[in-house]
Amino acid sequence: MRVLVTGGAGYIGSVVTSELVRAGNQVVVYDNLGHGHRAAVADGATFVHGELADGQHIHTALKEHRIEAVMHFAASIEAGESMKVPEQFFRNNTASTLNLLEAMLDLKIHKLVFSSTAALYGNPESTPILETSRLHPTNAYGESKLLVERMLDWFHRIHGFRYASLRYFNAAGATEQLGESHDPETHLIPLILRVAQGKRQSISIFGTDYPTKDGTCVRDYIHVLDLAAAHISALNVLEDQSQLICNLGNGVGFTVREVIEVARKVTGHAIPAVESPRREGDPAILIASSEKAKRELGWVPKYAALEEIVASAWDWHRRFPHGYERRPGMVHV
Repeated sequence: MRVLVTGGAGYIGSVVTSELVRAGNQVVVYDNLGHGHRAAVADGATFVHGELADGQHIHTALKEHRIEAVMHFAASIEAGESMKVPEQFFRNNTASTLNLLEAMLDLKIHKLVFSSTAALYGNPESTPILETSRLHPTNAYGESKLLVERMLDWFHRIHGFRYASLRYFNAAGATEQLGESHDPETHLIPLILRVAQGKRQSISIFGTDYPTKDGTCVRDYIHVLDLAAAHISALNVLEDQSQLICNLGNGVGFTVREVIEVARKVTGHAIPAVESPRREGDPAILIASSEKAKRELGWVPKYAALEEIVASAWDWHRRFPHGYERRPGMVHV
């Protein structure tokens, strides 16, 4: 299949691209390299540098490469930042996605796998969270993704657009060659590992008074390879099913303190922690029910243990201490 992957130079998108290529697909990566890395694009994939804000450019890329389906990862992702500059998130995540959808409709490309988020649920009324749970984001990032899901539903109803929306929780871990390298970094596990690497003095714990067993936020962590497998399964399911909405998670939650303890065990470093005030928009507990994904995608996480997830990330950071900078034998932009 000829698949275009937006954001395919980013963390999750690059792993999905690599797995798509490995499965024999013809893959085109469309990325502005604002947060992605040219060196992360899989060998065998075609790279197109571009902005989704440029509707004509994405239309041209889809047409010239005779794309049959799209996987859409390109987005601004920092939930905390979305509470400072919400306009950026609605522009990048919502308006730019509309450009993509309009180009797809014009070219009669009617299959899309959308990288959504558990942030749609806000502070859930119960856990584990079901796909039928109330959608009430507590930050602009979640709202920007929810608006995309609403557009997709209308496009499905009116245009027969086929889509899968995968709402996942905290992506983590790494493959041998591909890992998490953001600038600035805002995700917990890579930040903790930077302390172990000596790049930071400590890790901040934002909020210690949440209604959880140790007062810190609880999150559901899922290995990036498991996410990739789910996306590819969803793409295949769209051959027979026109609409699919699934949560992706391990179904097990860990507090921030527990994640730090696991990282201490994996790395052998002390990893000092500093207690800080809550961040606006952070829900207390996010744990997924993935029963629907297991049922409809035949998907079961292979790398469910938190220690295994952290260890894979730690191995990658030790192998590539500078991330994607100065990687031998790779093209750098």
